[in-house]
Amino acid sequence: MLPAVEPAPDPRTVLRERFGFEAFRPHQEAVCRALVDGHDVLLVMPTGAGKSLCYQLPALVRAQCATGGAALVVSPLIALMEDQVQKLVARGLRAERIHSGRAREDSRAACRAYLEGALDFLFFAPERLAVPGFPELLAKRPPSLIAVDEAHCISHWGHDFRPEYRMLGERLPVLRGASDVPVVALTATATSVVQDDIATLLRLREPVRCIHGFRRHNLALEVVDCPPARRRLLAAKAIADADARPAILYAPTRKEAEEIAREFADEGLAVAAYHAGLPPAERERVQGAFAAGALEVVVATVAFGMGIDKADVRTVVHLALPSSLEAYSQEVGRAGRDGKPARAVLLGSFVDNKMHEFFLERDYPEPKQLRRLFTALDDTPRELDELRGHVRLGEATEKCLEKLWIHGGALVAHDQRITRGRDAWEEPYARQRTHKEEQLARMARFLGDKGCRQLALLAHFGDHDDRGPCGICDFCAPDACRVRSARALSNEEEQWVEAVLDALARGARGGLSAGKLYQASLEGRGVDRRTFDHVLGALARAGRVHLSDEVFRNERGERIAWTRVSAALDDGPARPLSVFVPERDAAPSGRGSGGRAKKRRVDPTWDAAPKALVEGLKRFRLDEAKRRKVPAFQICSDRALLGIASSAPSSRDQLLGVHGVGARFVERYGDAVLALVRRGGGESEEA
Repeated sequence: MLPAVEPAPDPRTVLRERFGFEAFRPHQEAVCRALVDGHDVLLVMPTGAGKSLCYQLPALVRAQCATGGAALVVSPLIALMEDQVQKLVARGLRAERIHSGRAREDSRAACRAYLEGALDFLFFAPERLAVPGFPELLAKRPPSLIAVDEAHCISHWGHDFRPEYRMLGERLPVLRGASDVPVVALTATATSVVQDDIATLLRLREPVRCIHGFRRHNLALEVVDCPPARRRLLAAKAIADADARPAILYAPTRKEAEEIAREFADEGLAVAAYHAGLPPAERERVQGAFAAGALEVVVATVAFGMGIDKADVRTVVHLALPSSLEAYSQEVGRAGRDGKPARAVLLGSFVDNKMHEFFLERDYPEPKQLRRLFTALDDTPRELDELRGHVRLGEATEKCLEKLWIHGGALVAHDQRITRGRDAWEEPYARQRTHKEEQLARMARFLGDKGCRQLALLAHFGDHDDRGPCGICDFCAPDACRVRSARALSNEEEQWVEAVLDALARGARGGLSAGKLYQASLEGRGVDRRTFDHVLGALARAGRVHLSDEVFRNERGERIAWTRVSAALDDGPARPLSVFVPERDAAPSGRGSGGRAKKRRVDPTWDAAPKALVEGLKRFRLDEAKRRKVPAFQICSDRALLGIASSAPSSRDQLLGVHGVGARFVERYGDAVLALVRRGGGESEEA
């Protein structure tokens, strides 16, 4: 007679008794019940939405009502494993881990505990599945379920591809055995293309797809287009208030992380740098101190954050564009996990893509380089060192081999000897490389988006639960921005607004492309395209126009993106029109310079300076020159004049920060010039 199988406990009971929660978070219960019922699941939820519970709770339920051992959890990061195991043990659960940071005897003991049924969870890195006999050893005791964390790492379409994940699809059938062991793939960042790739490569069986939770109601996204020279100052502004800390600042390089940490420490902040170049003990110290609240700020490269669950991070600041929207979404998700208000500030510009393009060329070599390596291969097994000397690709040899292996052009045996694979590797590799380029382009477009930031991320990840604007990002609530500043339109800008709306009304019924609208409205008035974009952004924020991205492929198959503009429906009271002061042209404040503003050079040929303001300043300069009977340049140089016009200072301090403007000029003409700037160059009311 077969032993009786206990009925499955109710997941809500397990949630309350084993995890101490009275209710599930949104979407958790449906995922848990699907796994309890034996379905494979693909779960995509943002950082902080409660993904871990979605495999931990079903594992306990299934272990109680069916034959099977612990849940097997594949995890790519040691810090992440340690954090999860520590939390599970603190809840009275039995959890162990196997990774390179543990002694061999400790790993063997963990395996014995698993086989003896003495564990609830066993964590291990994907590389372990390549160890001969390890999958077969685990298969001796069927698991309750298998969880693959950070599952996007398996897809070469993803932002954080890891070759060692590719073997999972081959090894999981061994772990599943003949039993009906469900597999759950979890990730915080996967587009629809990556989702399909995960399901295929992991060989998921008709998986239940749960793509939810990307809307963060408490996280305000603020995006600032600014040059690198402005960013440290703006980062300091973003975390200046005590309520804006704890904070994580993501720097693009290790050197910058250390420099910024030193600068902020000199100003009295409890801050430390974190990056992969630091000794492990120092990284652990910094991470532990931040988690415990001993540090207010960590200035880090993107290596920081994956292994930490700190709920009260109030601010995340990026000091350069991330490599993709996927990476950005994952990193900003580390703020406000306690549900309280938080803000993510992105400081970037198109120039940041130069760095990412360098890494793309390094990590995704030109196809002709892969072809050289492929040609050098045949059926004779070769070692990598032998190939390196033969093909003379230098440091690119290993990257070329990695990409050939991924796309089947090279075969790598267990002894690491390499032979030629199939011929049809080039076309899929070219598509992968193009995809990486498109990721950079999407990130750059996000910088200039004129719509709700949350909606842009929801659309990118295919989360269609809620399509309303967030109400708290820089687009929806410009007055609440921490770094960006908005101002009312000048008289001339209001005329430009009317010209744009008139051209839109005369255009096609479905709207016009932004380019055609510019040609039909402001180009003939001598207004440059950047200024037109500012006007368009003001109209969109006020709800006067609707912007939508259109993407198509040209004859060469290249993806072309453009913006369609249409008149918005009049469904509520009009919101005030305002334009953001461009940070790339704003004068720095005196922070860190003894109270005196640093000079900001402005190109005198910069064509986006408001022409009405330029003309007004010229008239002012000429009148003062005549009154004082001196040459006009002695009043104010052309460079200084255009610097004032382009930066639109609103205070004496900001005026002093314009290159070419001195203290005597500010003392003598400051009030008159600032009044002129406020009027946009027009005549005063008294005139």
